[in-house]
Amino acid sequence: MELERIGPYVIERQIGAGGMGNVYLARHTETGRRVAVKVLSPALSREEGFVERFRREIDALKRLKNPHVVELYDSGVDGELYYYAMEYVEGETLNQRLRRQRRMPWQEVVEIAIQVCSALKAAHDAGIIHRDLKPSNLILTADGIVKLTDFGIAQLFATSKLTTTGSIVGTPEYISPEQAEGKRATKRSDLYSLGVLIYTMLTGRPPFLGKTTLDVIQKHRYGRFDRLSALVPDVPRRLEQIVDQLLEKDPEKRFPDAYVLSLRLKEVLKRAEREEKATVTHERDLGYDYDGEAPTVAVGKTKGAQGPGPATVMHNLMKAELDRTQQPTPLGRIFNSGWFLLACFVLLVVGGVWWFRTQPLARVVQEPMEEEPAPGEIDRLLELARHQQRLGDEARAERILSSLCTLLADDPKHERQYKLAQRRLEQLRSRRAERAERDELLKGSLDRAAELVEQGQPQKAAAICRSLLELYRDDTTAA
Repeated sequence: MELERIGPYVIERQIGAGGMGNVYLARHTETGRRVAVKVLSPALSREEGFVERFRREIDALKRLKNPHVVELYDSGVDGELYYYAMEYVEGETLNQRLRRQRRMPWQEVVEIAIQVCSALKAAHDAGIIHRDLKPSNLILTADGIVKLTDFGIAQLFATSKLTTTGSIVGTPEYISPEQAEGKRATKRSDLYSLGVLIYTMLTGRPPFLGKTTLDVIQKHRYGRFDRLSALVPDVPRRLEQIVDQLLEKDPEKRFPDAYVLSLRLKEVLKRAEREEKATVTHERDLGYDYDGEAPTVAVGKTKGAQGPGPATVMHNLMKAELDRTQQPTPLGRIFNSGWFLLACFVLLVVGGVWWFRTQPLARVVQEPMEEEPAPGEIDRLLELARHQQRLGDEARAERILSSLCTLLADDPKHERQYKLAQRRLEQLRSRRAERAERDELLKGSLDRAAELVEQGQPQKAAAICRSLLELYRDDTTAA
């Protein structure tokens, strides 16, 4: 039987479901205010323990006043149905975002984590441990606001009943090691779960996965996770250190509280901002204006013949790169970003300064310089591309190789290096095509599993997920 009304609220539609009951979008009959109404399952309403737990959630929300925690408006009993009305937040859950986007930029991840810290600080100050921090309990609005919800299994320090010591309460992928052992959760348990959330947002998967719930729980207690930098090369080192500390097995080694953690996360953003400003300031100190277009350098003429130095190599590489980025392709738009052009500009300026400083010496020695870059420089760039590939930055390796191919094409003097660069470039692109095919298979399989769940066939969906885990459990590039 569908619920049409409860208390003073008219039900519009169901918007969520959980272990304790359903959540509905409703409207107050007198004020017209739209709210989210959570209704305890009728079957659970007859269980005294679950009713007390439901009331505990209401008490928890009443004690929390924070812009990043859903606000409680009203609560009551309608017949045998227990309910409460809370703030309705327009947006999507973090779980929905991750299903759509998989990985998120580290800057956005840090912004979300800082807001979660604010919510956790308010909860911890009120004596509340959330205990079940996970993507489905975080709502993201269109304007970037994060709201923490579902305190249904929160343990209040002041309550002696329904003690969960010796039992495991929480979601396996996000549970802390001490919770996995059945010990009492503390505020540092929530910080561990937040560390798992940050890791998941950055990489697209939790740090620990397994065939069974027990496998996952045991990995939280004893397992080691893949390092962030191995999966996401551009993540700041300081952010990686923060996540490592959050995921410490020993609670005492984690951050002491959410406030201290928020300060560390804010420092990551501030440091990145300072580094960006320092780069721009250094460029301006050199006397050049950077407006997002290709930089130009005015150089006065000098007497006598002047051979090209490393600045010529950088200039030609940058020109080849800029010519290629004019093509309207997604990869070209990445290479045309400001950071890449700025890096090329800095290399050009440094190389140019070095070249002009060495010209007098070149004239004294009277050694003629070739019009093309020396083979040693080309070999250095080939080795640089190989090094970037080993570091996992295949995009940069491809950029270097592609630019070298453009620079050395139809040049018989450098035919060997040209063929080598071309062969490595083809290998890189071939592997990228293979990964694209694999990613398409993964996405199609996960979408099919989601459809099976919606169709009421969870066993078939679970079989698909188990098959994917078996195929790709050791493939970190499939994360």
